Amino acid sequence: MYSYNKLLKDKVAIVTGSTRGLGKGMAVALAEAGADVVITGRTEEALNEVSQEVREKGVEAFPVKLDVTDPVSIQNMVDKVVDKFSRIDILVNNAGTIVRKPAVEVTLEEWERVINTILRGAFLCSQKVAKVMIEKKIKGKIINIGSETSRFGISGIIAYVAAKGGIAQLTRGLALEWAEYNICVNCIAPGYFKTAQTMPLFSDEEWVKWVRKRIPMGREGNADKDLNGTVVFLSSDASDYITGQIIFVDGGLSSSLF
Repeated sequence: MYSYNKLLKDKVAIVTGSTRGLGKGMAVALAEAGADVVITGRTEEALNEVSQEVREKGVEAFPVKLDVTDPVSIQNMVDKVVDKFSRIDILVNNAGTIVRKPAVEVTLEEWERVINTILRGAFLCSQKVAKVMIEKKIKGKIINIGSETSRFGISGIIAYVAAKGGIAQLTRGLALEWAEYNICVNCIAPGYFKTAQTMPLFSDEEWVKWVRKRIPMGREGNADKDLNGTVVFLSSDASDYITGQIIFVDGGLSSSLF
């Protein structure tokens, strides 16, 4: 595990969708850097499990059930965090889902579920958290999670592509609007990482060989470490003059696509 010398000591961070995969990895990284972390998700058992791992880093973990598609659930979560800590310094909008099928077969329910989870959820969480940051004059950090599809199109996941493209523009728009309040809004765009969501891809050995050949560094990302430095940097004072940016963490894949 990397050491970040408690860069985020006394900070309070919320990570949506932090009970597994990339969200869990980033939550643990923020804890390693000294932040108290709000763990969110839908399953109590998973919330408690990740919270225990966070506490082992010597910080406080606060598990809260959250459905990012429900505005009431979001407001309840924010209220609980403010009641507990009196502040929110960092928000990582990581919650997501995906539907893999041809665009002509995507149902309206599937489209809305993906868009509402990724794009609407990120906006509503950002809106509620930013209100707290503005009212309390907190120099805040909001980090959205995009993907390669924040820049490029990929077939077979049309709702996800649309949502992640929207995340890029949401990042830029909110960065401009909230800069006057010293709230930095940036986006991390991961490449291919092996997670529960991408397991259908990584179970295909031929696909794995094909994608590794396209990645200049020759491997997929590690969810437990390869986003850590970026999320801690964007959460810290070291990034105070960076806002509205999309940072690709993909082993060089986005450069090799040209």
